[in-house]
Amino acid sequence: MNLILFGAPGAGKGTQGALLASRYGIPRISTGDLLRQAVSEGTALGQKARKYMDAGELVPDSVILDMVCEVVKGDGAREGFILDGFPRNVPQAEALDGMLCALGKSVHAVAVLDVADDVVVKRIAGRRSCPSCKAVYNIYYEPPRTDERCDNCGSALTQRADDREETVRRRLQVYRDQTEPVLAYYRERGTAVLLVRGDRSVDEVQAELVSSLVS
Repeated sequence: MNLILFGAPGAGKGTQGALLASRYGIPRISTGDLLRQAVSEGTALGQKARKYMDAGELVPDSVILDMVCEVVKGDGAREGFILDGFPRNVPQAEALDGMLCALGKSVHAVAVLDVADDVVVKRIAGRRSCPSCKAVYNIYYEPPRTDERCDNCGSALTQRADDREETVRRRLQVYRDQTEPVLAYYRERGTAVLLVRGDRSVDEVQAELVSSLVS
C-alpha cells in the first residue's frame, strides 16, 4: 500500500500516520523529519539542503524528492509507504509520480483527515506550555486548574507566536489553496481520494481509515 495522508495543521496526520505505519509495517515519510535527520546526520543530501537553509532559502523540491526517493526505494518500503503531507502542490505531485514510475511504483490512495477550521483553531491556538517544567495544556480541551498557570509548578503559561489564532487561520488558508488542486490532480488520474472525519477520537479515526483502505 502506497498512501498519501493529507490533513490541515492540527488534523492529526502525525498520530494517524504513525499508527498506520505500525499496523502495516511500512515507513511513514515526513519530509520535515527527513530533512532534519539528513541535516543532523550530515548526509550528502543533508549538506546540500543545509546550504539553502543557511542562506535563508527554501530547500528545492528536487532535494526533498531525492530524500523521499531514498526511503521509497529502500528495503523498508518494499511493502509500501505512507507520505505524510507531501506532495503539497501539483508540481510536487507530478514530480513524485515521475519518480515512482521510474521505480515501478504508484500512489494507491490519498486519505484526507477532514477537520473543520474552528476545531483546528481550538486545537492549535488553544495550546499553552510551561516554560519551566514543559507541561502542555489546551485551554479548550485540557485546561489548567488555574487560568494561564501551570498545575505542576505554578509558572505562567506561554503561547508560541505561530500558534496564535490569526497565524493558524493563515496557515489553514494556505493549506486549502495548495491542497485542493492536488486532490483534483489525483482524482483526475483515477486515484482513490478518501475523506475521513478527523474530529473524533484517535481510535475512531484510525478505525475509519483502516476500513476505507481495505474497502
